[in-house]
Amino acid sequence: MPPSIDSVKVEEPVEEFAPVLYPLRDIEKPEAVEPITGGWKEGVPIAIDFGSYQTRIGYANEESPSHEFFSQVSKFRDRRANRSYTLVGNDIYLDATARQSIKSPFDGPLISNWDATETILDYSFAKLSVGSRNGVENPIVMTEILGAPEPQRKFMNELLFEGYNVPSLTYGIDSLFSFHYNQGVNVSDSSHTGIVVSCGHEATHIIPVIKGRGILSQAKRINWGGRQASSYLQALLALKYPYFPTKVTPSQATYMIHDHCYVSSDYPQELSNYLEYSTMSTRERIIQAPFTEVVVQEKSEEELARIAEQRKESGRRLQEQAAKKRLEKLVQQEQELEYYNELKNRIASAPNKKEVKRMLDGEGIKDEAALQKTISELEKTIRRGRKQDVGDDTEEQVAPSFPLVEIPDEDLDEEQIKEKRRQRLLKASYDARMRAKEEKLLEEQRLAEEARKDDEWREADLEGWIKEKRDKLDGLLANVREKERLREELSNRKSHASQMRMKSIAVLASDSRGGNKRRRAAGAGDDDPDDTFGANDDDWAVYRRIANASDSEEEEEEKNTIKALQEQLLQHDPTFSIEDTREAQLDWRKSTIHMFLRGPHEFDPESRAQSHQLNLNVERIRVPEVLFQPSIAGVDQAGIVEVCGDILLRNKTIPYANNLFLHGGQAHFPNFEDRLFNELRAILPVNTSLSVKRASNLSFDAWRGMAQWSLTDDFRSSVVTREDYLEMGSGYIKEHGFGNALVR
Repeated sequence: MPPSIDSVKVEEPVEEFAPVLYPLRDIEKPEAVEPITGGWKEGVPIAIDFGSYQTRIGYANEESPSHEFFSQVSKFRDRRANRSYTLVGNDIYLDATARQSIKSPFDGPLISNWDATETILDYSFAKLSVGSRNGVENPIVMTEILGAPEPQRKFMNELLFEGYNVPSLTYGIDSLFSFHYNQGVNVSDSSHTGIVVSCGHEATHIIPVIKGRGILSQAKRINWGGRQASSYLQALLALKYPYFPTKVTPSQATYMIHDHCYVSSDYPQELSNYLEYSTMSTRERIIQAPFTEVVVQEKSEEELARIAEQRKESGRRLQEQAAKKRLEKLVQQEQELEYYNELKNRIASAPNKKEVKRMLDGEGIKDEAALQKTISELEKTIRRGRKQDVGDDTEEQVAPSFPLVEIPDEDLDEEQIKEKRRQRLLKASYDARMRAKEEKLLEEQRLAEEARKDDEWREADLEGWIKEKRDKLDGLLANVREKERLREELSNRKSHASQMRMKSIAVLASDSRGGNKRRRAAGAGDDDPDDTFGANDDDWAVYRRIANASDSEEEEEEKNTIKALQEQLLQHDPTFSIEDTREAQLDWRKSTIHMFLRGPHEFDPESRAQSHQLNLNVERIRVPEVLFQPSIAGVDQAGIVEVCGDILLRNKTIPYANNLFLHGGQAHFPNFEDRLFNELRAILPVNTSLSVKRASNLSFDAWRGMAQWSLTDDFRSSVVTREDYLEMGSGYIKEHGFGNALVR
């Protein structure tokens, strides 16, 4: 015989290892201010990679930039010292006050705050120890965005030529400099032909390159970059954890993307089984936010035992009090029923209708039908009350006697009259208990008879019996789920269910009809003979709507019925297993929502550590996927594969496919190259030579390419000198293979 539900538990797999926790990284406080470096020589070009996220600056004759810092400025006033301070870049994070007033010179991809720009340049040249007296006597090579507007370049020219008195200046696109550095020195080589995919902070650009020169007329832009990815992850986490104790900052979201996200090889397929319990532990990343643990004083075993005993005793007293109240209520209802039955008998023996009306009016009852309705309701309530625990069920060996109850009051003195009243109450209580016992015995006999008939039906028609039990179980489970849904809605005061509950309360409160005190105590209903309220059990839903969240008695009865049905089906239905029970279905291991929010670990709502945890799962592949499917983030543009495929298929004679080059912060995602290669291979003609690679150093290669090029003759012929600026104006530039074209 299969075991019962109580003896069978869902198998709990033992975790071999505790879940790995990753810290919620943020920008760390520097150990000291940005150091000042030397190496200044007059005439040595200074390379400035001025990005919207970070700035890198250094002398061109060095291998790497001397300084790398955030493109940010903070101005604040120290009230204690009565001084104003201006901090730049990493130095901002030395002071908590400075962090609160951070400003960027950029608004999107464009420079909008030229004061902040000048402050950053002052800071940069000071850190480089520029030693010239009349400004900066070094040629400047600086990055600018693809398709930079002419006013941007004019303002920057004026700032550098007029403010810093630089001898010469030129601009270029960072991704083309990185491409140049990674391909080698020989620009005429075919290796300098390809497609550059630049995944920047503000946008993603796809630029065809032929022999080292960017074909900007065919370049494309996707309005998705690192900043948008961070905002997207912030929004996803805010939606996933709306009550998270702390706010995830943009910098924290950026670090989460950098540390934990990757490009999926097959996004639809991986997403479909990402939340499976069996593989979830290898895919999830649990991010632990800082929190303060509440120290709980540990109690000794004696104290715990004493507390448990106190709780047990308190529970016993509460049960006794509840049973006493139920008994008192039952006695009162039986007295009410006895009174109304006597009234019914008096009415039956009344000489005429006038006398009947007088008796009914005296009790506040409309007519005989209303009286019968009140009696029926009381009988139903009493039957239900007798089935409940009303006190001590132990068999009394000797029946108690109440000798004074039958003696008239005129034959008793004052003390005996008081004792008679007490005995009358005791007798009513005793009689109520006896009737309750009789009712329970009758109920047990009825249930035994029903069980016998049920067994006969099962033996005669097992298939029909199973179908009926399953249908009944499904109906009860659906009812429980509906109540749980309603309870959840009622917890939100703005929900429709909560509003309807308030309306029901208002309607019932407005019904302030008076009436006989006895009838109010008996809970009599409306006297309208056409009112059939209560005939259908669903009519009482109005009281359940306005009741508190749990109707314990009714829910307990439903749970017991469900449990009994499940045990019967486990015993006699070969297709019904422990996995089909409600207990198994409520197991958190089978909950997709639990897997999404908490992963393959049981959640303890009392744990402060767990309440400060972010579980990254589908977000790890969803954020990078926007580069391939911008529509999932609301960007109405084509993805990288579509744009690159369009360029390749339109120019089949140009060997672009031999050299697809990835550059920029978002190109760091693991599996980026393989995904791009596989999807492009699927749309290109057979035997097409295809190669995808990324920059050797995504952070520094653009600066290194600038520095490398600034030491060549091509650079010297491409710069705008101070004389050119004075003669041609601030909008004048010289075109070269790494920069924008002059567009007026």
